[in-house]
Amino acid sequence: MGFLKKSKKNKGKEISIKELDLDLEEEKEKESEEKWFKKEGQLVVDVFQTDSEIVIQSPVAGVKPEDLDISIENDIITIRGERKKPGGSDAGGPKYLYQECWWGAFSRKIVLPEEVNPEEISASMKKGILTIKLPIIHREKERKISVKQ
Repeated sequence: MGFLKKSKKNKGKEISIKELDLDLEEEKEKESEEKWFKKEGQLVVDVFQTDSEIVIQSPVAGVKPEDLDISIENDIITIRGERKKPGGSDAGGPKYLYQECWWGAFSRKIVLPEEVNPEEISASMKKGILTIKLPIIHREKERKISVKQ
């Protein structure tokens, strides 16, 4: 003997728990497929360190500064953006022989090897190259502690 429940989705008809479970599984699969097919490119970066800062450089040609989102949380910097395809959508567009350029959303998370000052981070773009400068916080690595009597 199964349990029966009325559902708005089924317009008030009584359905079994087994049918409800199947409906939930279908919804989960749909959500999973939507996430799966929602592509996001990975931004390529160069990261180097000087005595005073960590520098991140990335080619972002075709991306406007207002289409970039750069954030930092703890020791991870995240760069997100979107490169819009020139000429709009693919509908009725050209048939590509090669398509190697990434068009659409992209992101990259970078774990920082040093503690940086988030208040003094700067970002600039010149000739399609994004440059982010993160000033390093220099803390004493070792400190002598005197013992009081």
